[in-house]
Amino acid sequence: MSIENAYNQWASQYDSMENKTRDLEKLAKQKTLASIDFKSVLELGCGTGKNTEWISEKASYVLAIDFSEEMIAKAKEKIIADHVFFANADISKPWNFTKEKFDLATCSLILEHIQNLDFVFSEAFKVLEKEGLFYICELHPFKQYTGSKARYEQDNKLHVLECYTHHLSEYLDAATKNGFELKLIDEWFDSEDRTEIPRLISFLFKKH
Repeated sequence: MSIENAYNQWASQYDSMENKTRDLEKLAKQKTLASIDFKSVLELGCGTGKNTEWISEKASYVLAIDFSEEMIAKAKEKIIADHVFFANADISKPWNFTKEKFDLATCSLILEHIQNLDFVFSEAFKVLEKEGLFYICELHPFKQYTGSKARYEQDNKLHVLECYTHHLSEYLDAATKNGFELKLIDEWFDSEDRTEIPRLISFLFKKH
């Protein structure tokens, strides 16, 4: 099953099922961006809109992107605002879905499905304003090393999605190569238990 079809199927239960990764990422984003001012936001991988509503309360313009039409449909049911727009797009292909420039781009739990990080950073650089910020939060590579992947159960069948493991050096090398500097890096643990393997890693990059 393709990644797109998998997420289309997952959409109907994505919000209701137990998902520690989803919930922790939402917390990580809010804690990281709470003190930062931004007006225009490009949200990559908006899914069912778990972060879109919070972002829209801080921003005056939001473009939320996802390649799953069913995920976007769920997000549109939750968020009805004149300054929030949704688009169906694949970020592994040229970003022709916008000609706008943004103060902030966010990328949540989708890069494990993208093989070429360099391309994503290159396209993100193009759509950001001067000194714009690029926030990323993904499954921690340490977690990936243990075999953890995006997965869900439906009709008593476990669906494990195709994923790529990205090492810490890959993120940093792709960022530096494409004109970003690292402003912040953080690791996120279940129940804040720092004796265990971190579940997520987040970065905040700034465009030179």
